[in-house]
Amino acid sequence: MDIFSKIAAGEIPSYKCAENEEFYAFLDINPLVKGHTLVIPRREVDYIFDLDDDELARYQVFAKRVAKAIGKAFPCKKVAQVVLGLEVPHAHIHLIPMQSEQDVDFRREKLKLSEEEFKEIAAKIQEEFV
Repeated sequence: MDIFSKIAAGEIPSYKCAENEEFYAFLDINPLVKGHTLVIPRREVDYIFDLDDDELARYQVFAKRVAKAIGKAFPCKKVAQVVLGLEVPHAHIHLIPMQSEQDVDFRREKLKLSEEEFKEIAAKIQEEFV
C-alpha cells in the first residue's frame, strides 16, 4: 500500500478536505499557497491516464467540486489543476488557488504552516464542499 492509499485509509493522518467512496482530497503538506489540495483516487493507480474513461470522468467531476469549494473558501482568480509528480506512485491532482501563474510555480519556496493553520484551511474547504 503506497503512502497516499494509507492517507486515504486513515492510517496516516491528513488534513481532509473532501471524500467519497472513490476519491479523497487532502491538503498538500508542502503547499504553494493556502488551500493547495491534493485529490486522489482511493484505488491505487500510478498514472492518471491508466484510469478507465468512466472512472477518470468521475475523478474530474469530484476534483471540480473540490476546486469550487476551494475557490469559495479562498477567493482567487482561478483554481489551477496540475497533474505533476513522480515521487509518489499514485495518481494525484494538485488544486491550487491562484491570483497569478506564479502561484503555481513548484520551484518557489513552500509555505510553512502550523497545525492549527492546516486545520483551519481544511475546515474552510470542507464547509464549502457540498
